[in-house]
Parts: sequence; C-alpha cells; structure tokens
Amino acid sequence: MKSALRYIISLGLAGGLIWFVFKDIDLADMLTRFVQADWRWIALSSFLLLCAHVTRAWRWGMLMEPLGYKPRLLNSSVSVLTGYFANYIVPRMGEVTRCGTLYRLERIPVNLSFGTVVAERIFDVIILLGLIGLNFILEFDRLSSFFTDIFQSKIQGNGSVDSGPSTLLILTGIVFLGIIVATIVVFRSDAIKNKLLQNPIVQKIAGFLKGMLEGLLSVRKLKNPGLFFLSTAIIWICYYLVSYVLFFCIPETSQLGLLAGLTLLVVGSIGMTAPTQGGIGAYHLLVGSVMVLYGLTQKDGITLATFIHGTQMLFMLVVGALAFLYVLIQNKTADEPTVATTNH
Repeated sequence: MKSALRYIISLGLAGGLIWFVFKDIDLADMLTRFVQADWRWIALSSFLLLCAHVTRAWRWGMLMEPLGYKPRLLNSSVSVLTGYFANYIVPRMGEVTRCGTLYRLERIPVNLSFGTVVAERIFDVIILLGLIGLNFILEFDRLSSFFTDIFQSKIQGNGSVDSGPSTLLILTGIVFLGIIVATIVVFRSDAIKNKLLQNPIVQKIAGFLKGMLEGLLSVRKLKNPGLFFLSTAIIWICYYLVSYVLFFCIPETSQLGLLAGLTLLVVGSIGMTAPTQGGIGAYHLLVGSVMVLYGLTQKDGITLATFIHGTQMLFMLVVGALAFLYVLIQNKTADEPTVATTNH
C-alpha cells in the first residue's frame, strides 16, 4: 500500500509538472520540429548513451573484483540497462533492479552488489558537485544574474527596495560565514555536538557523509584505480556529448556553444534526480528555464528539453526492454532440465 501510494504521488507530481510546462506550448508545432530534425545526430547521441552505460557496467565490475567477483561485461551491462528501464517505470527502483538482475545472471549476492552501487553513486555525486562548481565559475555572470533576478523578483513582490547583482554575493558570503562559524562552535562544544547527533536529521546527514568517505576510501582496494578514474571520466564525457550533439538537430539550438552544454548537463542531472519517473517534468522545467540564458525563448528551451529527454527515454525503454527480455530468456534456459542422449 505504501509503495502504491508513493507511485501515485510520483505519477501525480510528474503529471502536474508536465501540465505546467506545456500548458502554453503548441504541441503540433513541436511535433513538426521533431519530424524535421536531423536524426543522424540522434543516432550518434543514442550510441554515446549506450557507451556511457556499458562503461558504467565496466566500472561496476571493477568495484566487485576486490569482493571476489568478476561478472561478465555483457551481464553487468544488461543489469545496468534493466535498472535504467525500471527507473522510467518506478522512481528509485533502478539500483535494486540492477542488483537483482545481476544476481539472476551471475549469482552475485544482492547485498554485496548494492554496496558497490552506493559507492559508485557517491563518486558520481562528487563529480556532479565538481561540475556544478566549475559551471558556476565559468558562467558566473550569466548564472548569478539568473538567480539574482529570481531573488530580486521575490523581494520586489514583497514591496522591498530593488537590489543590484551584488545582493547574491553578499547573501552567499553571509551564508557561508554563518556555516563556518556554526561548525566551529559545534565542534568546540562537546555538549552541543552530542545533542545535535541525537537529532534524526543530523544523524542521517552524518551517516550520508560517513558513507561518502567510505566510498572514497574504497577505491584503495581496487586492483587498478587508474582504470576506475578513466572509466568515470569516460562516463561523464559521454553524458556531456549525449546532450551536446543534439543541439545540432534543431536549427534554433545549433548555435549553442560548449558552455551551454555544460550548463545543460548540470541542470539536467539535477532534474533527473527528481522523484518522478525518469525525471519527467522536472527535467523539462529546469532545462527549459535555464536555456533562456543562452538566447533561446522559453518555447525553444522547452522544445530542446523535450527533444533530449524524449529521445533518451525512448532509447532506454527500447534497449531496456530488450535487456529485460534477455534476462527472461537466460533464466528460462537455466531452468530447463538437461536431457541426456545416448548413441545406439
């Protein structure tokens, strides 16, 4: 009952976001643009997406080697694909599905493989945080003015005095200074620290940070850490190119540059973490809004977001379904009794 309620809420959230994003969009015109798109770039984008997932499977295998397991690349790739397929049906089910599929194909215990998935995700979160920082440094003027306008509109809506672009910098400095002071005070006072650690929310945050540290330290157990970092770089380069090459599918977006691709990667990755099926709705809203910073209209930004998300979702549903079919065939073959034959 709890799972069904969570699924209904997630579906309702996705539906509400989709309605909000597309309520003023001419869907017939958008469909015409899709039909006229250069599908050669879509084929390249799909190939790069497949490369990213196969590389992820390769990296996943490296994390399992120190545990005494070495899954075949085909089976680990199929497991990764079925995990992404499951995410488009039930949010946050991808990791469990991936590990369950690998157990069916390789008999690797789910608890062990799930631990490696957690470590893998920790590295991806660190990479994403680094990309967010890099994106903000390289596009500071553009992004700061974007967030300043949002903050400024809220202040003006409350009847306060207009503020300049320096407002965001001042507030950011105050927040960071407050965090530093609070951290020093907490860790210099055992009484405050112990009291805070009894708070369930603080315990979850502390547990998450501890898990991140353990995940980082686990790389020391790898047989070849260099290959692990190389595979991580390949995964994120592929993710970047998957969206970037689709700029050239539509004339309105073909002039977007490399930095626009970085912003799209960062904002799109954040949108995909939303508790909806495959980030539906949240991805469209965030990407459609941020692309306005690069000279696109809101309509063109939403069209681009729909095009990128739609092609990726269609590709993953097709490939994921084929991977799921492969698992069913493999299980059926394994369950069939062996028939002995004799020569007469």
